[in-house]
Amino acid sequence: MKQWKIAAIAAATVLATLGSTGAMAAEQYMPVLSYRTGPYAPNGVPIADGIVDYMKLVNERGGINGVKLLIEECETAYDTARSVECYERTKAKNGGDVAIQPWSTGATFALTEKAPIDKISLVTLGYGRSESADGSVFKWNFPLAGNYWVGADVIIQAIGKREGGMDKLKGKKIALIYHDSPYGKESIPMVRERAKMLGFSVMELPVAHPGVEQKATWLQIRKERPDYVIMWGFGVMNSTALKEAQATGYPRDKMYGSWWAGAEPDTRDAGEAAKGYNAVALQNSADKNAAVVKETLSKLYAQGKGTASTKDEVGSVLWLRGAMSSMVVVEGIRRAQERFGKGKVMNGEQVRWGLENLNLTAERIKEIGFENVIRPLATNCQDHMGSYWARIETWDGKEWKISSDWMQGDEQIIKPMIKAAAAKYAQEQKITPRTGTDCDS
Repeated sequence: MKQWKIAAIAAATVLATLGSTGAMAAEQYMPVLSYRTGPYAPNGVPIADGIVDYMKLVNERGGINGVKLLIEECETAYDTARSVECYERTKAKNGGDVAIQPWSTGATFALTEKAPIDKISLVTLGYGRSESADGSVFKWNFPLAGNYWVGADVIIQAIGKREGGMDKLKGKKIALIYHDSPYGKESIPMVRERAKMLGFSVMELPVAHPGVEQKATWLQIRKERPDYVIMWGFGVMNSTALKEAQATGYPRDKMYGSWWAGAEPDTRDAGEAAKGYNAVALQNSADKNAAVVKETLSKLYAQGKGTASTKDEVGSVLWLRGAMSSMVVVEGIRRAQERFGKGKVMNGEQVRWGLENLNLTAERIKEIGFENVIRPLATNCQDHMGSYWARIETWDGKEWKISSDWMQGDEQIIKPMIKAAAAKYAQEQKITPRTGTDCDS
């Protein structure tokens, strides 16, 4: 079955870049693996809209030093096999793909060994393999802005702060309800590590895809009455859990979700019933006042060029995350151009260098419209994540609002975990970690 969904902007971009003589301006091919169909579509649609909208906005700004973006979507339905198929179909098209965002932890696992062969960077903003933050082993993986271990650690820090100190968690019981998939299981190592350090007990409760059947899980919650619930869900699993919590009488303010369990599709239907529910934010929450949101509305939606079916989606949690994910790739390409030639189309190895040498300063972040959305971010050979910061957001019954200061994942815990897991992977795959001159390439 033909599974291409070509964004309308792709054809428009091609036509717009044709001059009167018929010559085509330089274009950087940017395939988008999206999931607008399937059980996770309510989450996938705003993400894809944000991704494409920001790329359109870059084109409206004149491209990357004049290089326009050629945008093309491929529908995955959040299915690993279809994601791999989309990757294979796009990798050599239109001059070749240089950076792909799988938008699935399962797909990231499946593509991690393909990417180095094809010289395509895997950019996984807040998902994928947590240990791939170690660039000395994972040369082509970039879990930019935060990994799952940062998210889990910040949640536990937030709970500790609420209790009056991390030492107060000793003897507490925390339930970890997780999506029974590579994504959900990524939360387990950090929660176990913190439990061992701090002396709290953990109930590990897997929920089968897609997550609509949770009666047995919440019967256990009702029986055991944990002090807190960490919710590592996705899609319909999240709204189902909130409804079950209400039915069980479990207080929503003692529930903390991952950043894939803290967006409008997770809480909108529950409304007031979800009031007080918390989630860790991948840097951003909803922000209708962000400069990039206002610019998108004026330059795209006011001109009939927006991607979303309604402009009300612009600035929502997942729209902004999609836009942020496009932004870091665009800035990686821009960084590559600074070294290899401004106004030129970059190849895979050049973009990989750009992503590994990102330096998003506060000044640059403000210049491109993301002030108060993302903190400064800098990568290097050893660190492909670039940031250990997150915040807590809380649903007030109508919308998500930031409810904490910036919180930093504990690097003294996270970095050794990353190094140990990466070393294990390197040994299994017979990879020699990069050092010295290889880190300069």
